[in-house]
Amino acid sequence: MADESDDPGTVQRRRDKGATGTRRKRRGRSKALAVTAWAAASVVLAGGIGLGYVYFKLNGNINGVDINAALGTDRPDDVDNGSMDILVLGSDSRDGANSKYGGAGQEGARSDTAMVVHVYEGHKKASVVSIPRDTLVTRPACTTEAGTRDPGGPHHMFNESYSVGGPACAVKTVEKMSGIRMDHYLEVDFTGFKKLIDELGGVDVTTEKAISDPDSHLNLAAGTHTLDGEQALGLVRTRHAVGDGGDLGRIQLQQAFIKALLDQIKDVGVFTSPKKLYDLADTATRTVTTDSELDDVKSLIGFANSLKGIESNDMKMVTLPVTYDPNDPNRVLPLEPQGKQVWAALRADRPIPASATKGSAGDKGEAGTVVSSK
Repeated sequence: MADESDDPGTVQRRRDKGATGTRRKRRGRSKALAVTAWAAASVVLAGGIGLGYVYFKLNGNINGVDINAALGTDRPDDVDNGSMDILVLGSDSRDGANSKYGGAGQEGARSDTAMVVHVYEGHKKASVVSIPRDTLVTRPACTTEAGTRDPGGPHHMFNESYSVGGPACAVKTVEKMSGIRMDHYLEVDFTGFKKLIDELGGVDVTTEKAISDPDSHLNLAAGTHTLDGEQALGLVRTRHAVGDGGDLGRIQLQQAFIKALLDQIKDVGVFTSPKKLYDLADTATRTVTTDSELDDVKSLIGFANSLKGIESNDMKMVTLPVTYDPNDPNRVLPLEPQGKQVWAALRADRPIPASATKGSAGDKGEAGTVVSSK
């Protein structure tokens, strides 16, 4: 049977909808992105006759990767119990418009943000597990995007999986860690994230103290702010100005921002303005990458509709249980017993027990209390 590591052609990227071969499609799930997907599809449904051009234009915007073809049968079983698991990645590519984010000499792309979203049966509640990018994991063998085989092995940073083999390798790594098959994949890069936030009209947050981080281009006084795309990107990237200056504090900021976005998204009012709706749909379909099962407007609207009932209070957000590496304070190691509890709970479609995060460095510190949607 085909395996991702045996077939480099399956990971070839395609943007042109008319091209032959596999197309690169990525997918995952923050509710903000779900709403933008829903908006993209609703443009077509609301328009009726005469919007055929819009449909095909939006369809042509979507970029994706065929994860199923890339990984073949070397995956966990596909359990059909009504739940859904989605890998959401934020890519820190320094290409093109993203080149101003990061230091000199930084090339290629890595998974700067990674979240496994488990939507429970009935699609009314969800659990989100953030995976620190600096986690040392055993990376499986993957096909690189140059078509060669990388053998993987222990003690690799988690975000290197994306660098080595793109979305397919990232999904394969998460599936090997968790024993859970990812139903979908979604990715947004720096520039796409900014555009989505700007099209949504910004996000209201309250900072309990001033945040100043020149590395992430963020300077906020204490108080309430409506963050534009640039500021929102700075907030979810900042690490030196909050907490211990590491990736774990940044994850807490990302989780707080997502909850603020969820609290606000229902009040955006995009459906009152056809132009705003179209602009949002156009931006969403241009800037997210999905797996091949979500690479058209019809599929996106079905996906988004299945998630739109989940509010911030219905979402439990945790960080994969980790401890700092005693040999390198800039790296973290998974806490195996606690991690097994997390993944076992999600495989059984059950809530993550409090004992699973006890003793973890991931959910400690002040960073999670610095930002709120108040």
